Amino acid sequence: MNTPPESNIPQHVAIIMDGNGRWARQKGLARIEGHRAGAESVQRAVDVCSELGIRFLTLYAFSTENWRRPASEVRGLMKLLDQFLQERLEELQKHRLRLKAIGELDRLPASVRKRLEKVMEKTCEHKAGTLTLCLSYGARAEITSAVRTIAAEVQRGELKPEQITEETVEAHLYTSDLPDPDLIIRTANERRLSNFLLWQASYSELWVTPVLWPDFRKEHFLQAIADYSRRTRRFGGMKNA
Repeated sequence: MNTPPESNIPQHVAIIMDGNGRWARQKGLARIEGHRAGAESVQRAVDVCSELGIRFLTLYAFSTENWRRPASEVRGLMKLLDQFLQERLEELQKHRLRLKAIGELDRLPASVRKRLEKVMEKTCEHKAGTLTLCLSYGARAEITSAVRTIAAEVQRGELKPEQITEETVEAHLYTSDLPDPDLIIRTANERRLSNFLLWQASYSELWVTPVLWPDFRKEHFLQAIADYSRRTRRFGGMKNA
């Protein structure tokens, strides 16, 4: 498949990576093997973004709701995350990518937080792009946290209620240093946002594929980009206004 013109390539792609468990079940494997295979798809997505010049890639890796899963699965996921961070540092440095993590990171195991902080510190000066991992992340929790912080500023007299704007809220979100996603991809044919970037996704283009995340390849990513490039984004206005 031909690559769309550079002008039609999104600046920021976010992915809801779905289908790891179904992939494992179809193959008669333990669920953790689906997550392990999914980690390989993450690397493929990073490579495609570097190749196409997509500067921001945000991945919904672990939601606040995922803590409700069986303890054994959560432990396995945390172990995979630690392994991913350890193994991919060299690739991030090679591509000059900054690693960012957003969510209730204090809920992560101490060893994983330490590894995460180390990788973020080692890549913080990279300018080629940003890979953001949403870990223990929920959009409602993010917005609630922002509101609490703003309310505290009002209470201290640092801000007046009438001074609160959309820009004020955006400045207090986890993603304050990122542009809103242009394109959100969801795999496994699921058609909902699942508490993902609810504020930031207001005008994001959506692309859904039946492909399970562990089977997601470059060709599927290019299909999403090609579909995005054919759309006209009006942001609530009119094309010729």
